[in-house]
Amino acid sequence: MTTKTSKVSKASLLLALAATALAATGAAHAGRSCEQKPPNVQTVKQGMALAAQTAKVLDASGAKVVLLGRAGQDLGKYRLRYSHFGWAYKTPEGAWRVDHKLNECGTAVSHLYRQGLGEFFLDDLFRYEAVWMVPTPEVQERLLAVLGDRGKLTALHERSYSMVSYVWGTKYQQSNQWALETLAEAMEPGVRNREQAQAWLKFKGYEPSVLKVGALTRLGGRMTAANIAFDDHPNEKRFADRIETVTVDSVIEWMPRAQLAGPAQQIRMN
Repeated sequence: MTTKTSKVSKASLLLALAATALAATGAAHAGRSCEQKPPNVQTVKQGMALAAQTAKVLDASGAKVVLLGRAGQDLGKYRLRYSHFGWAYKTPEGAWRVDHKLNECGTAVSHLYRQGLGEFFLDDLFRYEAVWMVPTPEVQERLLAVLGDRGKLTALHERSYSMVSYVWGTKYQQSNQWALETLAEAMEPGVRNREQAQAWLKFKGYEPSVLKVGALTRLGGRMTAANIAFDDHPNEKRFADRIETVTVDSVIEWMPRAQLAGPAQQIRMN
């Protein structure tokens, strides 16, 4: 009887923690489905286990700042493995925090969030796997200067959100796009706006992912989801079904090539 009570109490605690974390962020999502599901013990345990393993690996790396990504939804049809990333940094107290951008489900509005690893992986992920990479020491220091300054952190944030926003556009901004443009801001002191950030990214050879999205899919997405828009893409590319947008996969391929970070590494839960 004592054992059963202990298990029930632990399960209740996990669900309570999950509910608290979800309430803190509201219906905010990025890189995963907006379908509303109540938290359950299994998904919470898996998310917390991935968070604990990630903290252990990041601590051992000796890094101050890392790129940290997750697999929130199945993007296999686009040949993509990961859906969302943010900048994780170690606080003076020893805990890891992640600065990233989330979209309010059912809307075209987004906000910036600072979360612990548990919250970051608490979502009902498609695959319990993390990807991370360590920027060079110089990049880490420059990112820390931005992450620690609220004014700089929000300087390039555009609240208007589209999950497939055009990589070189400024009408909308999706989550990975904000994180990438913030890297440009950190690395180039002269960057004051998104156009300048994108110019720096072009100069450094960044290439976006090109998604093959047909007309019917585009029409359906625009009619049924407030957070999906295609009108910022150049007509010649949009009508050729070429949707160029920022993805985790494209960023982790580019950063080592640009000599900004070491190779991407994975953390998988069995």
